[in-house]
Amino acid sequence: DFLAERANVVVRFSGGDNAGHTVINPYGTFRLHLVPSGIFYSGTTCIISNGVVVNPAVLLKEIDELQSHGLDLSKLLVSDRAHLIMPYHTLLDGLEEERRGKGAIGTTRRGVGPAFTDKVARMGIRAGDLLSKEELLNRLKESLELKNIILTKVYGHPPLVLEEIFE
Repeated sequence: DFLAERANVVVRFSGGDNAGHTVINPYGTFRLHLVPSGIFYSGTTCIISNGVVVNPAVLLKEIDELQSHGLDLSKLLVSDRAHLIMPYHTLLDGLEEERRGKGAIGTTRRGVGPAFTDKVARMGIRAGDLLSKEELLNRLKESLELKNIILTKVYGHPPLVLEEIFE
Protein backbone atom coordinates (compact mmCIF):
# COMPACT_ATOMS: atom_id res chain seq x y z
CA ASP A 1 0.00 0.00 0.00
CA PHE A 2 2.88 2.33 0.78
CA LEU A 3 4.47 1.71 -2.62
CA ALA A 4 1.16 2.05 -4.50
CA GLU A 5 1.17 5.80 -3.95
CA ARG A 6 4.27 6.12 -6.13
CA ALA A 7 3.27 3.62 -8.79
CA ASN A 8 1.75 4.36 -12.17
CA VAL A 9 0.33 0.84 -12.34
CA VAL A 10 -0.54 -1.69 -9.64
CA VAL A 11 -1.26 -5.22 -10.89
CA ARG A 12 -2.91 -8.04 -9.01
CA PHE A 13 -1.20 -10.86 -10.87
CA SER A 14 -2.23 -14.13 -9.19
CA GLY A 15 -4.45 -15.79 -6.62
CA GLY A 16 -8.07 -15.20 -5.81
CA ASP A 17 -10.28 -13.74 -3.13
CA ASN A 18 -9.05 -16.22 -0.52
CA ALA A 19 -6.42 -13.69 0.58
CA GLY A 20 -7.06 -10.09 1.40
CA HIS A 21 -5.71 -6.95 2.90
CA THR A 22 -7.15 -4.17 5.02
CA VAL A 23 -6.47 -0.61 3.98
CA ILE A 24 -7.11 2.27 6.37
CA ASN A 25 -6.92 5.73 4.83
CA PRO A 26 -8.84 9.03 4.76
CA TYR A 27 -11.59 7.37 2.68
CA GLY A 28 -12.26 4.80 5.44
CA THR A 29 -11.40 1.21 6.26
CA PHE A 30 -11.52 -1.26 3.39
CA ARG A 31 -11.12 -5.02 3.31
CA LEU A 32 -10.04 -5.80 -0.23
CA HIS A 33 -9.65 -9.26 -1.72
CA LEU A 34 -9.42 -8.51 -5.45
CA VAL A 35 -9.09 -4.79 -6.14
CA PRO A 36 -5.45 -3.63 -5.95
CA SER A 37 -4.71 -1.12 -3.20
CA GLY A 38 -3.51 1.42 -5.77
CA ILE A 39 -7.17 2.23 -6.38
CA PHE A 40 -6.94 4.95 -3.72
CA TYR A 41 -4.53 7.02 -5.84
CA SER A 42 -6.05 8.92 -8.76
CA GLY A 43 -2.95 8.64 -10.94
CA THR A 44 -2.64 4.88 -10.56
CA THR A 45 -4.05 2.35 -13.00
CA CYS A 46 -5.09 -0.88 -11.27
CA ILE A 47 -5.19 -4.15 -13.17
CA ILE A 48 -6.64 -7.50 -12.20
CA SER A 49 -4.65 -9.72 -14.55
CA ASN A 50 -5.25 -13.05 -16.22
CA GLY A 51 -3.40 -14.79 -13.37
CA VAL A 52 -6.21 -14.01 -10.96
CA VAL A 53 -9.36 -16.10 -10.54
CA VAL A 54 -12.19 -13.62 -9.99
CA ASN A 55 -15.39 -14.21 -8.08
CA PRO A 56 -17.70 -11.72 -9.81
CA ALA A 57 -19.89 -11.28 -6.71
CA VAL A 58 -16.88 -10.41 -4.55
CA LEU A 59 -15.51 -8.00 -7.15
CA LEU A 60 -18.85 -6.23 -7.55
CA LYS A 61 -19.20 -5.92 -3.77
CA GLU A 62 -15.75 -4.32 -3.52
CA ILE A 63 -16.54 -1.97 -6.41
CA ASP A 64 -19.83 -0.92 -4.78
CA GLU A 65 -18.11 -0.27 -1.46
CA LEU A 66 -15.33 1.79 -3.04
CA GLN A 67 -17.78 3.82 -5.13
CA SER A 68 -19.97 4.48 -2.09
CA HIS A 69 -16.95 6.21 -0.55
CA GLY A 70 -16.54 8.44 -3.60
CA LEU A 71 -13.66 6.65 -5.28
CA ASP A 72 -13.23 6.86 -9.05
CA LEU A 73 -12.85 3.37 -10.49
CA SER A 74 -12.32 4.40 -14.10
CA LYS A 75 -8.70 3.20 -13.87
CA LEU A 76 -9.65 -0.28 -12.65
CA LEU A 77 -9.14 -2.81 -15.45
CA VAL A 78 -9.93 -6.53 -15.47
CA SER A 79 -8.23 -8.77 -18.01
CA ASP A 80 -10.68 -10.45 -20.38
CA ARG A 81 -8.57 -13.58 -19.83
CA ALA A 82 -9.04 -13.65 -16.05
CA HIS A 83 -10.89 -16.82 -15.10
CA LEU A 84 -14.09 -16.60 -13.09
CA ILE A 85 -14.97 -18.43 -9.91
CA MET A 86 -18.39 -19.90 -10.60
CA PRO A 87 -20.95 -21.17 -8.06
CA TYR A 88 -19.96 -24.76 -8.78
CA HIS A 89 -16.35 -23.98 -7.86
CA THR A 90 -17.29 -22.91 -4.34
CA LEU A 91 -19.63 -25.88 -4.00
CA LEU A 92 -16.98 -28.36 -5.16
CA ASP A 93 -14.38 -26.75 -2.88
CA GLY A 94 -16.60 -27.33 0.15
CA LEU A 95 -17.67 -30.84 -0.85
CA GLU A 96 -14.07 -31.94 -1.40
CA GLU A 97 -13.03 -30.51 1.95
CA GLU A 98 -15.82 -32.47 3.65
CA ARG A 99 -14.89 -35.65 1.75
CA ARG A 100 -11.35 -35.43 3.09
CA GLY A 101 -12.62 -35.60 6.67
CA LYS A 102 -9.69 -35.62 9.09
CA GLY A 103 -7.35 -35.07 6.15
CA ALA A 104 -9.00 -31.75 5.25
CA ILE A 105 -6.52 -29.15 4.04
CA GLY A 106 -8.21 -26.09 5.55
CA THR A 107 -9.45 -24.53 2.34
CA THR A 108 -11.30 -21.23 2.55
CA ARG A 109 -14.06 -22.86 0.46
CA ARG A 110 -14.10 -19.87 -1.86
CA GLY A 111 -13.61 -21.98 -4.99
CA VAL A 112 -10.11 -20.75 -5.79
CA GLY A 113 -8.55 -24.21 -6.19
CA PRO A 114 -11.32 -25.61 -8.42
CA ALA A 115 -11.27 -22.44 -10.55
CA PHE A 116 -7.52 -22.81 -11.09
CA THR A 117 -8.08 -26.48 -11.92
CA ASP A 118 -10.48 -25.45 -14.69
CA LYS A 119 -8.02 -22.82 -15.89
CA VAL A 120 -5.21 -25.35 -16.21
CA ALA A 121 -7.58 -27.82 -17.91
CA ARG A 122 -8.52 -25.06 -20.40
CA MET A 123 -12.19 -25.35 -19.57
CA GLY A 124 -12.75 -22.33 -17.35
CA ILE A 125 -15.02 -19.39 -17.98
CA ARG A 126 -13.18 -16.11 -18.44
CA ALA A 127 -14.19 -12.50 -17.91
CA GLY A 128 -14.25 -11.97 -21.68
CA ASP A 129 -16.94 -14.64 -21.98
CA LEU A 130 -19.30 -12.25 -20.17
CA LEU A 131 -19.29 -9.98 -23.23
CA SER A 132 -21.40 -12.43 -25.24
CA LYS A 133 -24.45 -14.07 -23.68
CA GLU A 134 -24.36 -16.75 -26.36
CA GLU A 135 -20.68 -17.55 -25.75
CA LEU A 136 -21.20 -17.54 -22.00
CA LEU A 137 -24.17 -19.87 -22.24
CA ASN A 138 -22.26 -22.29 -24.49
CA ARG A 139 -19.20 -22.34 -22.22
CA LEU A 140 -21.32 -22.67 -19.11
CA LYS A 141 -23.35 -25.51 -20.61
CA GLU A 142 -20.16 -27.38 -21.53
CA SER A 143 -18.61 -26.88 -18.12
CA LEU A 144 -21.76 -27.69 -16.16
CA GLU A 145 -22.17 -30.99 -18.00
CA LEU A 146 -18.92 -32.24 -16.48
CA LYS A 147 -19.43 -30.56 -13.10
CA ASN A 148 -22.83 -32.22 -12.70
CA ILE A 149 -21.30 -35.63 -13.36
CA ILE A 150 -18.74 -34.95 -10.62
CA LEU A 151 -21.37 -33.55 -8.24
CA THR A 152 -23.76 -36.48 -8.65
CA LYS A 153 -21.38 -39.43 -9.11
CA VAL A 154 -18.52 -38.45 -6.80
CA TYR A 155 -20.25 -36.43 -4.10
CA GLY A 156 -23.88 -37.62 -4.31
CA HIS A 157 -25.02 -34.02 -4.64
CA PRO A 158 -28.00 -32.97 -6.78
CA PRO A 159 -27.06 -31.51 -10.18
CA LEU A 160 -26.97 -27.76 -10.69
CA VAL A 161 -29.43 -26.09 -13.06
CA LEU A 162 -27.92 -24.23 -16.01
CA GLU A 163 -30.55 -21.48 -16.05
CA GLU A 164 -30.06 -20.70 -12.36
CA ILE A 165 -26.32 -20.22 -12.80
CA PHE A 166 -26.71 -18.30 -16.05
CA GLU A 167 -28.90 -15.69 -14.35
